[in-house]
Amino acid sequence: MKLNQKHTFEWAGPYRIFVQMTVVFVLIMTLSRAGLMAWQWQRVSATGSVLPIFIQGVRADLILTGLWLIMPILLSPIFFNKYLFNVWNKISLCWAMLGILLVLFIELATPNFLLQYDLRPNLIFVEYLKYPKEVFSTLWNGFRVGLLLGISASVGASYGLYKALKSNLTNSLEWSFWKITLVWPLALIATLMMARSTLDHRPANPAMFAITHDAMVNSLVINSTYSVLFAVYSMKNESKSSDIYGRMELSKVLEVVKSEPWLKQYQFSDDKLPTYHLQMPTNVRSKPYNLVIILEESLGATFVQSLGGVAVTPNLERLKQEGWWFTQLYATGTRSVRGIEAVVSGYLPTPAQSVVKLPRSQRDFYTIASSFERAGLDTEFIYGGESHFDNMRSFFAGNGIKTIIEQKDFVAPKYVGSWGVSDEDLYNKTHERLIATHKMGKPFFKLVFSSSNHEPFDFPDRGVRLHNKHTVNDAVKYADYALGKFFDKARKSEYWQDTVFLVVADHDNRVYGNALVPIKKFHIPGLILGGSIKPKRINSIVSQVDLAPTLLSLIGMRTEHPMIGRDLTVYSDYPGRAMMQFDNYYAWLEGKDVVILRAEKPPLQGRYDAVSGQLTINAAKADSALVQKALAHAQLPSLLYRNSQYKASPRRQ
Repeated sequence: MKLNQKHTFEWAGPYRIFVQMTVVFVLIMTLSRAGLMAWQWQRVSATGSVLPIFIQGVRADLILTGLWLIMPILLSPIFFNKYLFNVWNKISLCWAMLGILLVLFIELATPNFLLQYDLRPNLIFVEYLKYPKEVFSTLWNGFRVGLLLGISASVGASYGLYKALKSNLTNSLEWSFWKITLVWPLALIATLMMARSTLDHRPANPAMFAITHDAMVNSLVINSTYSVLFAVYSMKNESKSSDIYGRMELSKVLEVVKSEPWLKQYQFSDDKLPTYHLQMPTNVRSKPYNLVIILEESLGATFVQSLGGVAVTPNLERLKQEGWWFTQLYATGTRSVRGIEAVVSGYLPTPAQSVVKLPRSQRDFYTIASSFERAGLDTEFIYGGESHFDNMRSFFAGNGIKTIIEQKDFVAPKYVGSWGVSDEDLYNKTHERLIATHKMGKPFFKLVFSSSNHEPFDFPDRGVRLHNKHTVNDAVKYADYALGKFFDKARKSEYWQDTVFLVVADHDNRVYGNALVPIKKFHIPGLILGGSIKPKRINSIVSQVDLAPTLLSLIGMRTEHPMIGRDLTVYSDYPGRAMMQFDNYYAWLEGKDVVILRAEKPPLQGRYDAVSGQLTINAAKADSALVQKALAHAQLPSLLYRNSQYKASPRRQ
């Protein structure tokens, strides 16, 4: 039936525009879903759930439609009279078109988002709108064709639908007062039922549509607009975000967490700060070593040959012979800020935004820099881009970093790309700052964050043999080249003997796979080296949250802190564990056993083969002891954040 045919849906009377809008909404989202399923058919068909995906997809589409209709349906009786009906037509047409344009644009943007994150658009889709320069630069340089086609298609299709819907409006009210009075409650109930989609105690939400063991396929069930809007709505519950996995009392959480062998030796004497304790270093020194953390953008194990990846990091492979090399190190998440909170704060992941962005962590939240600052030592953050991005400036300035060096502080850089100066410029500045600070004679902490290996992979044409400048492999080659040059200079410098370096990735480039949590894509390289570091292989499972306690022990700094990671100078041979947050899924990896916590659904258990990268889900009920461990560690960070209990040590008087 053509929408521009006169008297289409005439039976709906003054509600005709919204019946038409419902049909258009469902058609757009169903066609988009069908296209995405065809594109990802291998993974979709492997689930054996093609028909349920379509059926539940329409249900999700009706939820979004109902939510969009609630306000105009509530207001409609005010306008259903001969004086205001023409005004109603204009308002309702504008409201319908706003929804259609929104749905069209987000659905058209979905394929590129899916390529990057292996999920439909979520909070990330709107989170970066506050950084238009970086976002537009990335889109224009890396996704220009898709961006222009998406905007053109959205505007063109919306204009055509606008003409069709407008031509079907009538200027007369048609219905009597009594018919309007009788039908309005029915229309409102129908709209509310569409939005609620269930008679259960709680309304439907995206977790109810997780019907397969493939997170990407689950995301195809709902539509992208619903996914984004629900993620934004859920931000109000961020301090209680881990409650989606189930509840556990703080006393029980602490009992389970503190039962780990590496925490049994510590005294937790402050009830107000339940994880706060004194850590004595294994390497006792009257004057601690300097500490430099180099956080490498998007450098997953997939780019490191000895970790099962492609051979594009020859300098890292060379450097690993000189220090502590981690063969089973796992990131806690898929975002840079998640890597920052884990590596710099030792903070466990949650389904909420990283604490780098949350309001209660902008001051007196623990970071390694806090320990240095409170000892009266120098601390610095060096970044080649603009430090306000991802709220890094605010977080670091409030939590121990005294000096922030960013793009504007680089004088005559050799190359400036979409995300700031090149890695070579970054490391030249770092080398310069290390020399200057070392001359002051006091220990220091520096956090260095690279950016050349970030889409759209904008880096200089030197140092590596390129196949295609804008491919990720060549970007990693360049990042590795710049890192190798830096360490060649550092090794010859006076600060080398007094400094411990950590080189670690924040996360992998793209995290994808046909599993609820693609564990293989959380595998990252990590290397600790410096003048005092002897070569060693750490073969046990290690999480990013274990790095900070280990570094404090290696540099010989006596510290009080709330971190619960393990000190690998003592417990490197312990089997270990890792925790990974992937969208609303939380994975606990211990040996080959994996427990996956799901929002408002029972946990799953599986086996992970690190060699093949395959996760196999078991049909049996998950082991209760492992579930308790996973739930306790998922709950702890939210509880500590909510109560402002992840504190730095008291300030010096």
